[in-house]
Order: sequence, then C-alpha cells, then structure tokens
Amino acid sequence: MAETTYEVELLNGNISKIFAGVYNDFKAKAVSDYKFELEPLGYEEFIDAVEKKYMQCIVLKENEIPTAFLVYTTLISEAVELNLIHCLGTEDETTKVKRLIEKFLELTAEERINKIVSYPMIGHQSVFTADIAKFGFKYVGQAVLRFMMGNASSERILENMKLSERPEDYKIVGYDESYRKDAIRVIHESFKDTQDALFDTRFKSPEGTEDIINKIVENVYGEFLPDVTSVLLYKGSPVGFAFANVTGGDIANLPLVAIEKEHRGHGFSEHLLNRSIKTIVDWTKIGKRVFSEINVTTETNNYKALKMYRRIGFREDFCYPQAYLLPKK
Repeated sequence: MAETTYEVELLNGNISKIFAGVYNDFKAKAVSDYKFELEPLGYEEFIDAVEKKYMQCIVLKENEIPTAFLVYTTLISEAVELNLIHCLGTEDETTKVKRLIEKFLELTAEERINKIVSYPMIGHQSVFTADIAKFGFKYVGQAVLRFMMGNASSERILENMKLSERPEDYKIVGYDESYRKDAIRVIHESFKDTQDALFDTRFKSPEGTEDIINKIVENVYGEFLPDVTSVLLYKGSPVGFAFANVTGGDIANLPLVAIEKEHRGHGFSEHLLNRSIKTIVDWTKIGKRVFSEINVTTETNNYKALKMYRRIGFREDFCYPQAYLLPKK
C-alpha cells in the first residue's frame, strides 16, 4: 500500500475546483455538526470571498485530493480570527489538524507579534482541544443559552419572575446615542478583569472597549436593536447596560450585560434583561418584528450568570471551548 502524502497550501485557482468536495461536505454539516445558526456561503460565494481576501483558506491535500481545510481572517483589527477547521471524515484527523495549524501559525507569524489568536471551537471542533493545546492555545469554557419564542415554559417563567424592588433614583430606559461614552466606561470596568478579556483583549483598555461598543451600535456585529437594548439610569446617569442585536435573520442576541460596580447586588441585571426580553417577546406576539429565539453566551464556570439566565427562562443548549493564543511579543 502506497504511503499517504500530505501537502498544505493556501487555496488557489489550481485547486479551487477539486476543493468543492470537501467544502460541500462541511456545508452539509454546518448546522448539525458545527452549530451554525445560518446556512454558510455557497461554494462559489466562498471562493469569491477568498479571492477578494475577505478570508484566507488553507487546504490540506491527501495524495493530491483536498480532505481538510482551515479558514481564518486577519482583517479585524483586534485579533487573528481562526474561524473553522473541517476534515473529511475522522481518519488521521489529528495529523491533518496538526498540519493545518502549523501552516496557519507560519502564515500569521507577523500578525501574531501583536495580535491574539481567537478560535471558538464550536461543535465537532471541540475534539481538537488536545491537538492545538500542543501549540500553546489556552481555553475558556463557553455556554450558549437560548430563550425560544413560543416555548410556554420559558414564557411563563419570564412572566412570573419576581424582580427586586427598584428605588426611585433608578430608572430603566432604551438606548440613546448620548449614552455611548457611559457604555464604554461601564463595559470596560466590568469586563477588564474577566475571562472574556483573555480572548478579546480589547476589554482591557478603554480604547479597545470603545471599538467593541462602536461595532455593536454601528451594526458591524449584526443589526443593533436600540429599542430592545436596556439602560439602567441612576439619577439620570447610565450605570448599567444590556445590549441587544440581531445575529441571524430572526435570531436576537444579548452580547453584553454589565452593571457599574457600586450599583451591583440589587438584582438590576435581571431588571435590564427582563425589559429587553419582554420587548422581543411582545414584538414577536404582535408581529412588529418576529424572532425565533434570543441567545446569550457566558462562561461555563460563571454560575451566578447561569442561574440568573435560568431564572429568566433561558436553557443551556451547548458548551464549547473558546481557544486563544497570546501574542508572540
């Protein structure tokens, strides 16, 4: 039997046609095996995106036939984003992942001098943790929770939840552009020492946090929902936020929830979430804007947050390791 030979190279015109088989294998499994909320790009659209440098694709060929690939992007300012690793079948998967990661690290060596590598290992990719740990990657466990529209149990929990008494000095309102600077301050102070800051180092500085907030409210991370986003005011000044946006056609997401330190411990996070979620539920019921679900992500060891989301009607869907590789400097 002939020995298996592996070659690893960037996707190019010479192999783009024979690459269709392994890409379409991934596309068929994107929802079931990789937890994609939306259908991924069609093959021709994917090739077009690679040719336009929106993303990079490393292809592994096994005896001249593409059987695995890795997709990444360096276009975002804050990190090298490793988006996906897919192998055709599981035979020699460890070897294939090793070869792809080696090539990825070689090609991104210059960017990684100053940038962190972020790799959400969603779905089947979680089996690669031991393989990429050998390259220095570390992990933060992430839990995805969902509030499903039309789920009688969740809606009953939301409707019957008992909120803490809110003093007169506090008020909850929708988002206004005048609150942006306060949002940057509150989010930075709340997240700078959390595990989130390990794989998204922007949280560590006001300037980096400003980039995050700007991209949320300017629709870079999906359609921003200012009317759903809830803001806690204390004597008229913002001291808490629950941001909301749309990550899929009918999927709402709550990407950031934070309360200024001196105002914590009074259940105000639940007040913020209650308003945001009830707004989405009400919109859906009257047909103003129909959503299928609301999702949130939090660390698997953040038991306080997990309990809070359960009290509101969320249920855990799945967990995954968020991998990160620190800059070389």
